[in-house]
Amino acid sequence: MTLRASATVLAAAAVLWATGGQASAAPVPQPQGVTAETRAAAREAAAAPATLATLSRFFAREGRIPEAEARPRIEGEVTPVSYLSPDFVAGKAGAPVARLEFLASAAVSSDGQKAALWTARTGAGWQVVNIATGDDEFRYARLGAERLPGGTVFREPQTDAWYVAREDRVLPLDEDAARAVGDRGTTLAGYRARVTKLYGDKLPASAYAKEGRAGGFAGAGGDAGAGPAGAPVAVATGALALGAAGAVALRRRRRPGAGA
Repeated sequence: MTLRASATVLAAAAVLWATGGQASAAPVPQPQGVTAETRAAAREAAAAPATLATLSRFFAREGRIPEAEARPRIEGEVTPVSYLSPDFVAGKAGAPVARLEFLASAAVSSDGQKAALWTARTGAGWQVVNIATGDDEFRYARLGAERLPGGTVFREPQTDAWYVAREDRVLPLDEDAARAVGDRGTTLAGYRARVTKLYGDKLPASAYAKEGRAGGFAGAGGDAGAGPAGAPVAVATGALALGAAGAVALRRRRRPGAGA
């Protein structure tokens, strides 16, 4: 299982990248769809000089490369990233299996390190709210398009499993998902039954949530926090301050095929 470093998303739309981590008064809903305008806004936030300076420090952490030599750059197209929808888990009529959480931009350092910049709409506009090492967001988007063209690629945060869904089919995109639904996937109804059993009593406003246990939406993969639109993400296990840009933490994310 490999490790993935990540900046922690502290609360729904609450990490304001350029304002010293000041929280907005309330979560700001993310757009229901992606337009040329939202892509451009996300790209602009990802490529901003302040973001690139923070990326240099991020890539230089633990002495991997001198900060002045990191020279990060933004590559490729902005990628929409969706997570399992709490409304789907709750069985709300007509709810899609996933909802848009943020737009991701790929960053690469001069020594080849990769990171994903998570950009979401906040009370101060479109801003980077998280940095995660690796290229999961982009790799699974490509794989999902190959396995089920036209489908919705999404992540189940509690288990760090990636899926693609279209009409009545849900197919796994990684080993975590395959262990959950089998190599050949399952029906949409079958997947709903699974996630409702696992998380149905841990949704916002549930007794679990009112007890203050990780926002009320966690599961076998561990406790969860809130993502850009209030969806759960894994809570980080350590912190590395990056100056005025806010707090960046290291999160251990398990993936098949490597050591713990």
